[in-house]
Parts: sequence; structure tokens; C-alpha cells
Amino acid sequence: MGLRELLPSDMQNMDVRQLFYQVLNFGMIVSSALMIWKGLMVVTGSESPIVVVLSGSMEPAFYRGDLLFLTNYDSEPIEAGEILVFKVRGRDIPIVHRVVKVHETSDGDLKVLTKGDNNYGNDREGNIYAPGQSWIARDEVIGRARGFLPYVGIVTILMNDYPMLKFLLLGGLGIYVLLHRE
Repeated sequence: MGLRELLPSDMQNMDVRQLFYQVLNFGMIVSSALMIWKGLMVVTGSESPIVVVLSGSMEPAFYRGDLLFLTNYDSEPIEAGEILVFKVRGRDIPIVHRVVKVHETSDGDLKVLTKGDNNYGNDREGNIYAPGQSWIARDEVIGRARGFLPYVGIVTILMNDYPMLKFLLLGGLGIYVLLHRE
């Protein structure tokens, strides 16, 4: 039994040129997705223009699985009441919380205090910030929530909670693209 017999019947009927075309087509899909992501980064000014809400700390404004669209323009001042996505030293996952207080230092640096809508106290009191940190600096802000799609990001949460699901979905999509002839 040769290698050709191990392939699915659709791939057995392809010649080398068709198979190369399908692999090239798959590569173009992946590179197009990356270019769209990079383009969104440039247009929005945010290193992560789309994020998924991973916890219930912002309920009832946002629920776990909501997809947020972010912008991060330096020219726009941050105001109390806005919803920020920020990173904290020592944590890999960004946090989505509301600004409760804005503080400008004497040298013009802007610092903010945040709180989850569903949390009892602010993030300083709740030990959300890194040890010794009292404020979020401007350079720690990933972006501001400008819009959202409810529950669309639940797929991301499921893929993180069940890694095998991620491999099945991505593998299935890859096989579909390789076998689909159009």
C-alpha cells in the first residue's frame, strides 16, 4: 500500500499541480486573515482591535463571550465612565473594566483607576493590579470599547476551555480547504 492510498479519495484524484494549488490557496487564506488583522491594528491604533470578554466582572454591560471592538487613539483623552481594555504586569490576559477616576500628574502623565461593574471595589482594592501598582498608565491601555457583538466570542472561550475542540475545528477547516476544488 502506497502513500497515495492513505489520502482521502478527493485528494487521490488530484494531480500534483492541483494539490499544490490547494495548498497555495490555503496559504493565501491564512495570510489574508493576518493582513486583515494587521490592517485593523493600523486603523484602530490598538495592538488588539478585537477582544473577547472572558469573565463576568463587567456584567450587566458585557457578558462572558461578548466580542468587543477597540480603538486606541492617543489624541483622545480618557474619561471617567469609559470602558478600557488594559494589560497588567505579570498577567497574560488583558482586563476589560470601566474607568472610575482619571488622575493627571504634574508632568502631564495620565493615570486611571478602573473597576469591574460587577465587582465590589475598584481594581486597586480588589488586587487586580500588579503588586505595588495603584494606577493604570496610558501605555498599559490596549484600547477603549467602541462596540460589541453579544456572545460571538463564546467560540474562543470554548476553544480555550477544550483544546481538542480547537484542533478539530482548525484541522477540519484546513482539510476542507485542501479538498474543496473551487
